[in-house]
Amino acid sequence: MKISYNWLKQFINVADDLEKHTALLTSLGLEVEGVTPFESVKGGLKGIVVGHVLECVKHSNADKLNLTKVDIGNEVVQIVCGASNVAAGQKVPVATVGTTLYDAKGEAWKIKKGKIRGEESHGMICAEDELGLGTSHAGIMVLDDDLEVGTPLADVFEIESDHVIEIGLTPNRADAMSHMGVARDLRAGLAVHEDAPAFITPSLSSFHVDSRANRFDIEVVNNELAPRYCGVSINGLKIEASPNWLQNRLKAIGIAPKNNVVDITNYVMHELGQPLHAFDATKIEGNKIIVQTLPAGTPFTTLDGIVHELHEEDLMICDTEKPLCIAGVYGGQNSGVTDGTTSIFLESAYFNPVSIRKTAKRHGFNTDASFRFERGIDPNITEDALKRAAILIKEIAGGEITSDITDLYPNKIEDYEVFLPFAKIDSLIGQEIDRAEIKEILRTLDINVKNVTETGLGLSIPVYRNDVSRPVDVIEEILRVYGYDRIETSSKLNASIAPSSRLDSFKIENIVAQQLIGQGFIEMMANSLTAAKYHELTEQISVKNEVKILNPLSNDLSVMRQSLLYGGLESIAYNLNRKQNNLKFFEFGNSYHQFKGRSYTEQKHLSMLTVGNVQPNSWNSSNVKADFFFLKGAVISILKRLGIDTINEKDTKMDFLSEGLALSSGSKLVDIGLVKKKIARTFGIDEPVFYANVYWSEVLKLVSKDHKSIQEIAKSPVVNRDLALLVDDKTTFKELQTVAFQAERKLLKSVDLFDVYEGKELPEGKKSYALSFKLQDLEKTLTDKQIDKVMDKVQSQLEKQSGATVR
Repeated sequence: MKISYNWLKQFINVADDLEKHTALLTSLGLEVEGVTPFESVKGGLKGIVVGHVLECVKHSNADKLNLTKVDIGNEVVQIVCGASNVAAGQKVPVATVGTTLYDAKGEAWKIKKGKIRGEESHGMICAEDELGLGTSHAGIMVLDDDLEVGTPLADVFEIESDHVIEIGLTPNRADAMSHMGVARDLRAGLAVHEDAPAFITPSLSSFHVDSRANRFDIEVVNNELAPRYCGVSINGLKIEASPNWLQNRLKAIGIAPKNNVVDITNYVMHELGQPLHAFDATKIEGNKIIVQTLPAGTPFTTLDGIVHELHEEDLMICDTEKPLCIAGVYGGQNSGVTDGTTSIFLESAYFNPVSIRKTAKRHGFNTDASFRFERGIDPNITEDALKRAAILIKEIAGGEITSDITDLYPNKIEDYEVFLPFAKIDSLIGQEIDRAEIKEILRTLDINVKNVTETGLGLSIPVYRNDVSRPVDVIEEILRVYGYDRIETSSKLNASIAPSSRLDSFKIENIVAQQLIGQGFIEMMANSLTAAKYHELTEQISVKNEVKILNPLSNDLSVMRQSLLYGGLESIAYNLNRKQNNLKFFEFGNSYHQFKGRSYTEQKHLSMLTVGNVQPNSWNSSNVKADFFFLKGAVISILKRLGIDTINEKDTKMDFLSEGLALSSGSKLVDIGLVKKKIARTFGIDEPVFYANVYWSEVLKLVSKDHKSIQEIAKSPVVNRDLALLVDDKTTFKELQTVAFQAERKLLKSVDLFDVYEGKELPEGKKSYALSFKLQDLEKTLTDKQIDKVMDKVQSQLEKQSGATVR
């Protein structure tokens, strides 16, 4: 938010001390992010003086140039001038040697002594566009004859120099959204260290009704959406450019002047914090203003020419036939003030902040008015701001006030009543502050002390301080004005030790994250909000179970995610589009659901995705694709790392995977597989994407229950035996592994698949599996007889139960 320093000092009469005042504003919580100089004319007309043309003759070597002698006060100089209207006896603006001027683009250039066609020139007689005082370049600027020679032109045109203070306003400080609000805080801060300067508010005593010839009836249909609505009519206006002082005030804070009436409404809004709106009175049908909502889908054209379809909750300002304005947000195309306007209806209102916020977000507006209304303005300044604007309009645009002020305020919004215990102040601040100083701080903040007891203060807090409604809020106000730097630091150090377990979720997440990063994965973090269209891609991630956002920022962020898959695919697509082709991502996050007949549910997940090669191309490594088995290995290594050794496999039933496995250990732990091509192509991905969804909550349950035992390394060696088996092509390795362990449970330690062969030499419908068996007795070394006995038993069961034959 931009604040003019000169404008600020209209409210408090203080000497210039910009550095002190900006530092104080920051300490008060209105953080000053920067200060920028402002001049109503760039360069401030420095070095430009009033000159008197004593002599003007044609240049001897150029027909279009004139040779002049000009008195500039302290000397007479010769200047070559190309303007056709220059003449002896004129008073003219002269840019002396060394003066810096600025072109239309704002680029600087300096006046230098030089020769033009053989004649010396010591300065420049300027046109108004060369000085920034206008746009004309038809000739030099001729000044009034009664001006004194040598007078700085800045004094003639009253050039204003100012400093613009950029404040990073936090959302809770709605009371500081104006120059008056910032000045009020600055005054409170100054009062702590010195005598409080007087607070000067605009006088409203000159407001009076000239006639009652043009009164508008006002009807507010829903007082909850518009608790207070004021209006007045003004006739006989002349719409033209605003005076320089008003334009300078608006330009300083970055607002382009439009015309005197619109500029005044903007001026009052930034002065007092109350948005206003002026309607062309001749365009209001039925001489009536109706504040109401309209049916959903009603078209409305705003000032920018865009047609909007209204929502049934959008509050509108209407006449008897049509909508005129989106209340508190944006004006209509056919009801605003134009150059031909001669009479207006001027509106000042307090609208429900929630209603305005929803409407502004719904239609994508972010106006100065909506910025203030949606944060909560002062409902008790509504009429005063209307009077202030009406007075300025009469002074600047002429006309007369032609109606009484209509003020509809059926249910007054009362000030907050708070009791503030002294003991609570001392305990929160950490030291005792003088009670008299506390009361003085509260007084400067417009917080009324209604009663004082031995234990505390009974306070009445003005309604414009909507962020101060509890004792702790009042203490914060006291402390920020008193000064945090005045609080003594205790030499005693207190610390709280929180109970912590090695099985805390975040600790286990860190263990897994470190392992995945060591395997080349990169951690990502996607938005918990996503697009509703993604939930239409599968039946299992259903639209019926989604959690909708009541006030979404956009259609792409309108629901809570039900799966981490879609955010991951967005990240994959983003990186692939930037030629990052080898990707391994993981993310810890929640999914959000509303299942039928149940309340809202959150579920914790670990999501893993791979695309491309396992590692970048290198001279000493081959291009190995990060396929299903790579991702499965990474998942199982995580489970093993967490001590989950018993893992069962079966086909996954997730419909967003074209093929894959579900891993379980009592309960389902992981779904892993290849993402369906149709879903991947929705995100513009043509590469195979492998995805694993780890149900993290289930993993944590197993980790918390598991108790590890330590086992001594066996003294006896492991014995390896291999079998090449011919099996049906539908037989899986998992089936063979299960049969083998059923045949021998004590000595058989592991069964691994190290080769698969399908070729022409094999019978039709057959394939060859090469299995490796590891045997071990923890107590003694196995003999050949024992080994042969075990292998014969395993082979026999494989032949009997799986139909396998030894090749």
